[in-house]
Amino acid sequence: MKLGLQIVLGLFSLIPLAFAAMGLLSGMSGADPAATVSAAVDNQYRYMSGVYILVTFLLWYAIPKIETHFRLMCLICAALVIGGIGRLLSQGAVGPGTEQQQIGAFIELGSPLLLVWLWFVARASRAPA
Repeated sequence: MKLGLQIVLGLFSLIPLAFAAMGLLSGMSGADPAATVSAAVDNQYRYMSGVYILVTFLLWYAIPKIETHFRLMCLICAALVIGGIGRLLSQGAVGPGTEQQQIGAFIELGSPLLLVWLWFVARASRAPA
């Protein structure tokens, strides 16, 4: 059960890392080459991409001993859920984003399900053998 969670987390972590690295290096032009955006919006987009990379690194820190990092994973999931809520607010205010962004929102808002899995892994690691 622990190994399965570690594999899922490791694979899922590559998705935000790839998009965050692209955002950091390409800015808004990587997300939407046809869009005209202000320097402030591009700056904020690149900054948030950097923060997302840090979230990935925190996840990588937790994966090897995932059963001992429930609180850290709660914080990571909270960050993802808050970001997913931001995506929903954006969709309501200006319309849906790209298909990838909609998939991202689904993953972000569903991330607390991984906490349930982690709870079982942590509980099993404390059980006497």
